[in-house]
Amino acid sequence: MSANEDQEMELEALRSIYEGDESFRELSPVSFQYRIGENGDPKAFLIEISWTETYPQTPPILSMNAFFNNTISSAVKQSILAKLQEAVEANLGTAMTYTLFEYAKDNKEQFMENHNPVNSATSISNSISIETPNTAPSSKKKDKKEQLSKAQKRKLADKTDHKGELPRGWNWVDVVKLSKTGSKDDE
Repeated sequence: MSANEDQEMELEALRSIYEGDESFRELSPVSFQYRIGENGDPKAFLIEISWTETYPQTPPILSMNAFFNNTISSAVKQSILAKLQEAVEANLGTAMTYTLFEYAKDNKEQFMENHNPVNSATSISNSISIETPNTAPSSKKKDKKEQLSKAQKRKLADKTDHKGELPRGWNWVDVVKLSKTGSKDDE
């Protein structure tokens, strides 16, 4: 059989095996993802397998670069890929996508034994919230002086002396008015 016939047969088998399985995802007829572990499990990870033109005679391309794997350290990812690569070499020449997914499921605990979740989402949001007040455009608007109309400027000039200061006691009238009204309410 040719490589294309092998691929077609394996594709058909994968579709029938993983039909209804939420962990399996067919990205294209030659590229597949499988989530090892349950949603919300801190030790869950995603494996992506892409077939080459001459697969299964040549090894498929294995990847763990999915966003889902951001909490996994690169050392753990490399360790998982190295163990999967050993399984690829043992199964070279045969349909191995199902075998690799099942191998990963069976050895999940061993693969993730050195895994300490890296909380990259929290550190990113913290750095954003720290930088936000410094770069906020609204703070520049607050520093901007209020624009006055000519009438407002004239009124302000009439109230102030030649230095631009208000005369002593300019607001006392309001205080006196308030104290008189306050005393009437008390009686």
